[in-house]
Amino acid sequence: MKLSWLLMLVIFSHELCLNEIKAQTSARPRVVNIGALLSFKTTIGKVAKVAIEAAIEDVNSDPATLGGTKLNLAMQDSNHSGFLALAEALHFMEGETVAIIGPQDSVTAHVISHVANELQVPLLSFSATDPTLSSLQFPYFVRTTQSDLYQMAAIAEIVNHYGWREVIAIYADDDHGRNGIAALGDKLAEKRCRISFKAPLSPDATKDEITDLLVQVALTESRILVVHTHFSWGLVVFHVAQYLGMMGTGYVWIATSWLSTQIDSNSPFPPELIDDIQGVLTLRMYTPDSVLKREFISRWRNLTFVEKSSRAVGLNAYGLYAYDTVWVLAHAINSFFEQGGNLSFSKDSRLSQIHGELQLNALNIFNAGNLLLDSILRTNMTGISGPIKFNSDRNLKNPAYEVINVFGTGYRRIGYWSNYSGLSVVPPESLYSKLPNRSIKNQKLYTVIWPGQTIQKPRGWVFPNNGRHLRIGVPNRVSFGEFVSVKGNDMISGFCIDVFTAAINLLPYAVPYKLIPFGDGRNNPSCTELVRLITAGVYDAAVGDIAIITNRTKMVDFTQPYIESGLVVVAPVRTLNSNAWAFLRPFTAPMWGVTVVFFFAVGAVVWILEHRTNDDFRGPPKKQVVTIFWFSFSTMFLAHKQNIVSTLGRLVLIIWLFVVLIINSSYTASLTSILTVQQLSSPIKGIDSLRSSNDPIGYQLNSFARNYLVDELRIDESRLVPLNSPEEYAKALKDGPHRGGVAAVVDDHAYAELFLSTRCEFSIVGQEFTKNGWGFAFPRDSPLSVDMSTAILKLSENGDLQRIHDKWLLRSACSSQGAKSEVDRLQLKSFWGLYVLCGLAFLLALFIYLMQIVRKFGRHCPEDIESNGRSSRSARLQTFLSFVNEKEDEVKSRSKRRHTEGTSYRNEDEVLSNSNKRHTEKLSSN
Repeated sequence: MKLSWLLMLVIFSHELCLNEIKAQTSARPRVVNIGALLSFKTTIGKVAKVAIEAAIEDVNSDPATLGGTKLNLAMQDSNHSGFLALAEALHFMEGETVAIIGPQDSVTAHVISHVANELQVPLLSFSATDPTLSSLQFPYFVRTTQSDLYQMAAIAEIVNHYGWREVIAIYADDDHGRNGIAALGDKLAEKRCRISFKAPLSPDATKDEITDLLVQVALTESRILVVHTHFSWGLVVFHVAQYLGMMGTGYVWIATSWLSTQIDSNSPFPPELIDDIQGVLTLRMYTPDSVLKREFISRWRNLTFVEKSSRAVGLNAYGLYAYDTVWVLAHAINSFFEQGGNLSFSKDSRLSQIHGELQLNALNIFNAGNLLLDSILRTNMTGISGPIKFNSDRNLKNPAYEVINVFGTGYRRIGYWSNYSGLSVVPPESLYSKLPNRSIKNQKLYTVIWPGQTIQKPRGWVFPNNGRHLRIGVPNRVSFGEFVSVKGNDMISGFCIDVFTAAINLLPYAVPYKLIPFGDGRNNPSCTELVRLITAGVYDAAVGDIAIITNRTKMVDFTQPYIESGLVVVAPVRTLNSNAWAFLRPFTAPMWGVTVVFFFAVGAVVWILEHRTNDDFRGPPKKQVVTIFWFSFSTMFLAHKQNIVSTLGRLVLIIWLFVVLIINSSYTASLTSILTVQQLSSPIKGIDSLRSSNDPIGYQLNSFARNYLVDELRIDESRLVPLNSPEEYAKALKDGPHRGGVAAVVDDHAYAELFLSTRCEFSIVGQEFTKNGWGFAFPRDSPLSVDMSTAILKLSENGDLQRIHDKWLLRSACSSQGAKSEVDRLQLKSFWGLYVLCGLAFLLALFIYLMQIVRKFGRHCPEDIESNGRSSRSARLQTFLSFVNEKEDEVKSRSKRRHTEGTSYRNEDEVLSNSNKRHTEKLSSN
């Protein structure tokens, strides 16, 4: 009994202890300590201080937020010093501080984040926008504002939207500036744009340093300038630029959000400052309109009045995010307590081993810091800056910016950018319910007033070192002058030069240039070497018959091709004229044999199928054989008179007539081509047959054809013969490989066509075995190459390119209309064989017929021959001709009648003879 009471007492005591521990654990503290690191004298610091204090007051006045717990804020001024900020952060961590709002700038955040990681104290920064702070290196750093990664993406889309390709970056040479510009470079690269010149400035740059830097910028090519600086000297950049004449027409200035923050914080903006930034584009973090936001804006005047500042501070976007940061932390702390979080701290044993005056062992580790950090990142609330929710990269979701154009005494919003849908003229939240659409036609901004008060979009670049003419290298050719012809230093003409001149005249701006011949004038120069000299800075561009090939595109940028070309094989050819037996050439001997056999076979098959039922296929054997032959060949012309009555016979005939139709059509088409198209023949059939032989091959001296034949086709160099002019081409081809010449010449199609236009004994054999074109060469990433490509396309579309081609390259010696008409007119020599065959058939038929007539005449008219035997030859001939003229039936009838009369005469004679004989016998008996 005692034992059971004792056991019950132990169980009761254990439950009591558990309840006490649970009550202690779940009990919320009366105060939670948080810190804030600001620079009170800066633009952002002034606004943030007021906003944070207002937020602390609002949180503490609402018991429902933290369940009666109060936030105890300790705010320290870092005085824009990273060292002081670090010292103040360490001071916070000596006490029981669960989180720190700040630091204000990105440079300090990099340093303090390492301390926060070690002591597990979350940092919530509303203004450190360096995109690298979101990396896994700083897990306890939480950005409650928008990252510069998205701001740089917005700038890249603006640059791409207006068709620019290069920008100049002016930035502070610290972590904030360098990392922001690095992000800009990555985003520009995604749009196939780039930063052409980086202009870093010291974080404490003087006016003289800024002046020296902008002078360097003015000497560069690009006129798109992105300014990513500090508030302290950002406006000085524009003031100096105004002084240097860099705020006029042709320039484009894009400032990051620091400028819009300055404008919002100093409203109205001083006139002397607004004049320096006319036409500038800047970005402002977008916060959607809401009741909460409007109430806070209306309240702001009272808040700043309490501060009794000498000058009222305008509310900017950082102030909105600073206010919301306090509420994010408050909601996270409330969630922390609801999950059973406990405010407990411990010492870092490693710090106690460090000896010295710093007393680092006083720093505390927040044991539940990881739980609070998790609560912060899971925050999902709506503040005065809009919905607040973090994505997997620990950045705010749905980042967006306003695009601001400074003009007049203020600014105008020309559109928005959001990570969801890009550039638009409608607020981003109205697009979130739709599918994202980043098509070119959907990216819109309102009209911009650019520097110089113009609405015409700046070109974005100028020629560096204004006043210097472009040095354009031109190959000094000694052959094919129709393409490029150099006569003295100032007399350069030809097809390529005319195309270049026409294209450059289409540009919307003037381009001063000077054509400089390249080459010794005795041999054709190497275009590859000319292109290389562009990379060496000797020439600014190259114009001429420059083929666009792989190794050249690695050195320079080419324009759109203005003439299509490729390597071809030119070889001697002979004309295959049609002869008397040309009509046999459409079919080969086996084809002729099979066709004839099938004609006989069809006649035999139809005869077998029709013989027993069709009277047309019956009769004497001789007649049936003739019928078979006649029916067979008459099917070619559908002229047979025999009717087909059997189903099988008709089936066979239908199929055969279809075959005959195809054979007739094919024969007619082939024969037409043979008789009307000039046929050319060459032992070289193309590049493959040329490779398989061992004959020498000609090529144009210093052309890329040699390298292609050796490197790509693996043709031995000993077979290659350099030729320098069309005359050398012709002589080498005529001599041939057996007399010191070449079997063929491999050259660009454009040269080959011009060479063949006056030399009909040669021709292109086979197909082009490379595909390329000719273009103008410019340095890498030169914007002039893009504009010239557009101009070349315009020349092609309006027909000017074809007219220039016809002016210089149209030749008709070997392809004139007269020569073509001569080929189209058919001559007797192509058909006399047919006429001979036909004549022989006529003679043979007449001879056989004559033999038959003579035989019939001798058989049917022997009496006439005998009766006229003693007559003259003319009488006999007359008799024969009368016989020939008689109808066959009359001859047969007369012959039959004569035969009948002859028989009756013989019978009468026999009767008379028998009567006389009997009378004689009777007289003798008497």
